[in-house]
Amino acid sequence: MKKLLIGLVGLMGLMGSLRAQGPFSLEWHGFVNPHYYADSRSVVGGREDMMLFYPKPIVKDSLGRDINDGWQANMLAITARLGLTVEGPEMLGANTMAYIEGDFTGSTNAAINNLRLRHAYIDLQWEHHRLVAGQYWYPMVIHEIMPMTNPLNMGAPFHCYARQPQVRYEYHLLGLEAVAAASWQLDNMSQGLLNGVPASSTLFARHSLVPELNLQLHYYLGKHFFFGAAVNLKTIQPQVATVDTVLQHTGRHSSFSWSLFGRYSGPGFTVKAQALFNNSLYEGCSLGGYLMLADSSFRDWHFNTVWLDIERSTGHWRPGLFLGYAKNLDHGNTDFVHCFGRGHDLEYLWRIQPRLTYKTLTGLDFTAEAEYTHAGYKEPVGNLRLSLSIVYAF
Repeated sequence: MKKLLIGLVGLMGLMGSLRAQGPFSLEWHGFVNPHYYADSRSVVGGREDMMLFYPKPIVKDSLGRDINDGWQANMLAITARLGLTVEGPEMLGANTMAYIEGDFTGSTNAAINNLRLRHAYIDLQWEHHRLVAGQYWYPMVIHEIMPMTNPLNMGAPFHCYARQPQVRYEYHLLGLEAVAAASWQLDNMSQGLLNGVPASSTLFARHSLVPELNLQLHYYLGKHFFFGAAVNLKTIQPQVATVDTVLQHTGRHSSFSWSLFGRYSGPGFTVKAQALFNNSLYEGCSLGGYLMLADSSFRDWHFNTVWLDIERSTGHWRPGLFLGYAKNLDHGNTDFVHCFGRGHDLEYLWRIQPRLTYKTLTGLDFTAEAEYTHAGYKEPVGNLRLSLSIVYAF
């Protein structure tokens, strides 16, 4: 880690010395974000549970006590971020830009505190067209309406939150924007049977030969309103063999999801909302998945999700509120051999999350947040997360 940090500092110095040379403009930016959080019970999550999805169910020990009940607390600074924007000369009639960004959350729980690639893409912008190639937001992450919550989950699992290698094309004309994307997997992998054993791997998507496909239509109405719809098709090969002792199955399974969303940016406040009809967006840190039946066929299980985020957008004090609700349309179904995904044992999930941010307007922010998530297991449970954070942006 010490060598890595020394290398980053040296690279920043080298890039800074080259700023005035050639046709390229370089700009470094990022932030440091120490974050303290406390939970009233154990949760399903990632990265030391900083990425919170929902509380764990009641599990009793030999004396009848719930082992998942009880307060826990932690503090991390792994979301510290460093990014580089490179603006270049006009090429092929387009304005050109490249962007690379990393943080220290690691690509897996086991790699936490290690440098991780967040974004790395080339951006070509014509008058009405835009082409993005590289690692960018997962297509079902609609960044124009991303919730403004402070923790790592950013509204997940109600709103998707992930990044994928992809090719993305946009066409803009008279307030309308059409988007088409083809994406692949890396950090966020599908689940399936690898050599007959349940596992997470990019092999399930790679063996399908079909990238995840996404189409969107956006409409900008004046300065204040933004509306849109998205459809998503994911195809995987749920069973993959890499050893000769396991029979190779080449059957594919496709999952279709779609979404409606909007944003209002008014004088002094912003409102964002989304309805997500989710068949299998596990890779997007959302809910839903698919089942393997006794006859070795596969079918999706579905979640319908809605959420709303409101925030004051001016002044030093910025109160905000996130509300989310998800309903499992396949709850109670036990007619399967394997279940892949997230949240199948939930009948419903809801969250209420008020926050208060103080902005100095010079790059230093302080946020206090209370996040209550209620999980509809057979015996419903709730978790209260209290968090405090500081952001120093540069």
